[in-house]
Amino acid sequence: MGVMTRWLNQDEQRTWRAFLAASRGVMDALDRELQRDAGMPHAYYEILVRLSEAPERRMRMSELAELTGSSRSRLSHAVARLEAAGWVRREDCPTDRRGQVAHLTEAGFETLAAAAPGHVEGVRRHLFDALSPAQVDQLRRISETLAAHLTGS
Repeated sequence: MGVMTRWLNQDEQRTWRAFLAASRGVMDALDRELQRDAGMPHAYYEILVRLSEAPERRMRMSELAELTGSSRSRLSHAVARLEAAGWVRREDCPTDRRGQVAHLTEAGFETLAAAAPGHVEGVRRHLFDALSPAQVDQLRRISETLAAHLTGS
């Protein structure tokens, strides 16, 4: 006998659809702006940010995939594009012959530095400006709860 489906009630359905519309809307707007202003999608911007914050602007590809919530193959494809742009360089890992390290180049850092002010303004305009301080606090707590639930931590 199959498991009974736990259908969404009316409030849950409204909440789910609002969550989808809001998260898609914010990400689509940020993606469009980064593409227009910096010639890259948000996923590439996030890779550059993570590398910029790493010691010596270097990180193992496996760790970078984990931090960006990306599969290794998707990350590898993105890094290949960033390499072609001259923003990232891949190097063999000195401690693991099979591993690779992504290194943010000076050109990549300059590209990120030029894109960051507009991106931060977009995040502010599309997300934070619409919310009260109490709603920002609630959104952070809800997001932390969901992230922990989804990662099992």
